[in-house]
Amino acid sequence: MKAIFNRELDEYFNTPIGYVFVGFFVFLTSWIFSYTNVLTQNADLSSLFGNLTLVFMFLVPILTMRLISEEKNTKTEQLLLTSPISVTSIVCGKVFAAFSVFILALAISLIYPIIISMFSKPQVSEIIAIYIGFFLMGITYISIGVFISSLTENQIISAVATFAILFVLNLVDMLSSIITYPIAQKIISYLSVTMRYNDFTNGLVKIDSVIYYLSVTAMFIFLTGYQFEKRRFKK
Repeated sequence: MKAIFNRELDEYFNTPIGYVFVGFFVFLTSWIFSYTNVLTQNADLSSLFGNLTLVFMFLVPILTMRLISEEKNTKTEQLLLTSPISVTSIVCGKVFAAFSVFILALAISLIYPIIISMFSKPQVSEIIAIYIGFFLMGITYISIGVFISSLTENQIISAVATFAILFVLNLVDMLSSIITYPIAQKIISYLSVTMRYNDFTNGLVKIDSVIYYLSVTAMFIFLTGYQFEKRRFKK
């Protein structure tokens, strides 16, 4: 797994993809931070990270579109499938490389609470909850993107399909306000990625939400491995 992880991480920064993802993330977060916190003299970071849920829909496809699609397109996937490396190691190496780039971008954003702390006393527990929530939501989105990448050899299709799915997930909140049937509302609320994230932006770290994000992440990593396993069996 370490070899795959190192190769993918090098690939992110030997090509523009890693720089584009981190650069856009920093640029957009800085722009939002300027308007929601600096200009309004607001110490609450929940507005910043609340808006990032929409921004992240556009950034995740950049990070995940090539991870497996490129292997299929260049036929290097066949080398992986016939290598002694386990499918679990292959998939986890690729996924953890994407997670690492995301964590790097998230770490840079720590400059915002530092700036706020120079002029006010922010709620540290709330900031920690926000970062935990955004990290969990981020790895969930990334795992979905990696799975989509495993279904096609076309990077553009992978990116568009990932964005479409993440967009639909963000529409679930709207559905819950439209549908009046209580049971349906409860099911939609349970499946909503963004509604669970809202708890974190309010400073609440709920165990069921943590388990939900980790379970969805694990499920899509498993499904990605299953796609690999099917192709290895066909070989």
